[in-house]
Amino acid sequence: MALKTAPLAVDPDEVTLTSIRAQGAGGQNVNKVSNAVHLRFDIHASSLPAAVKERLLAVADSRITQEGVAIIKAQEHRSLEMNRADALARLNALVQSVATPPRARKATKPSFGSKQRRLEGKAQRGQIKAARSTKGKITD
Repeated sequence: MALKTAPLAVDPDEVTLTSIRAQGAGGQNVNKVSNAVHLRFDIHASSLPAAVKERLLAVADSRITQEGVAIIKAQEHRSLEMNRADALARLNALVQSVATPPRARKATKPSFGSKQRRLEGKAQRGQIKAARSTKGKITD
């Protein structure tokens, strides 16, 4: 039985948050206020365990650059604080998705019965094909 470990959390000091103007509809407010958040997290320089860093860098995610920086843009909410919390939650969810190593695959073998059924099916199909070749021929 696997031990339950405490969920990994990203240290907020390792994250760079920048306020930017949000895109999309919002009337005049969107032109005046910088409510969206641009989060940058350098995976290589983080305090995460080495195994988690490797799995995080191996993830095929468009939010992770080739330099190993995770970039998350949060502009869902109207307030800056809620967008900050959303961005940090999404980063933590990304880290949690790779926190536990994938289970090793155990090679299995087909059962005796499944082998027998397969071979019986092949033999039956072979008989059908053999019957086709002798069906319409005239013998002398």
